[in-house]
Amino acid sequence: MSRAPDRRRYLGGAILAAAAALVAGSADSRAAPPADNGAVVILYHRFGESRAPSSNIRLEQFEAHIAELVSGGYNVMPVPDIVAALGADRALPARTVGITIDEAVASVYAEAWPRLSAAGLPFTVFASTDPLDNRLAGYMTWDQLREMLAAGGVTVGHRGAARRHMPNRTGAANQAEIARASTRFRQELGAAPEIFAYPYGEYSLALRDLVAASGFAAAFGQQSGAVARTTDRYALPRFALNEAYGEIDRFRLVVDSLPLPVTGVVPSDPLVRPHNNPPPYGFTVVQGIDRLASLNCFAGAREITIERLGERRFEVRLARPLEPGRTRINCTMPGPEGRWRWLGMQFYMLP
Repeated sequence: MSRAPDRRRYLGGAILAAAAALVAGSADSRAAPPADNGAVVILYHRFGESRAPSSNIRLEQFEAHIAELVSGGYNVMPVPDIVAALGADRALPARTVGITIDEAVASVYAEAWPRLSAAGLPFTVFASTDPLDNRLAGYMTWDQLREMLAAGGVTVGHRGAARRHMPNRTGAANQAEIARASTRFRQELGAAPEIFAYPYGEYSLALRDLVAASGFAAAFGQQSGAVARTTDRYALPRFALNEAYGEIDRFRLVVDSLPLPVTGVVPSDPLVRPHNNPPPYGFTVVQGIDRLASLNCFAGAREITIERLGERRFEVRLARPLEPGRTRINCTMPGPEGRWRWLGMQFYMLP
């Protein structure tokens, strides 16, 4: 049965705290954006579903995250507003954070929405339309999605029709799936979403170009990192949070992180094929960012080397070819005020 959230149960008074933080940051939004002005976007999937720890956040972890956001001097903004500011090269308030959720599972409605709504925190849920159409067990209904939208503070993003590994498919198949989902969004919600999330964070250059040509304002992956003004709008990073990576100390680290703004990223295509495996990864750090000698890059347990070419160019090399599936490279370095700069790249090797 549909129901409105009981706002009294979760973090009373948090709405006023969040609003005060937004007002405090409004003066910053009028200033010319510095090189590293940007935002942090966080990603959740499931809430209080312990049977799926790799995609679940425990409720006590989630409540600690919310308490931090409403009391820690952050500016939580609707994700479409962050995208619009970046696209217009407008400065964002300091410590801007966006909240996203991938897949419209039932616990978004039952657990996440009441808590976020009570705290006055806007969020975007990226939905695939087939689970809603098929009334798949464990997923929300269209009625519940409409109820959340009507209450305010919630936006819906596009995630295609089915939960597929899209780089594995042809451009025509992906185009048809995006169009089919857009039709269902228009039929059920009155409009198709303007921002996209790649399922599993996997994309290729061809898929990125297809999403851009389809009229979306931006698209999100699942590589870690803070969003910089130099970041490709169709390859925006998000910090994924789950039981293993959702403790409060790590949460504070990621939401307080700064962008590591770069240009000249190679390769342009994150899809790895046998002839370019391992992929040659490189980038140039923009002017205005110092302490470059402290930059380090990691790829899990894989052996990695970093070569500095001139003052600002870095080449990152993996010692061994990648296995099929996803591989992430994270590059970090100390920033001002004890914060960390963070740049992520996700590669996908076809199975």
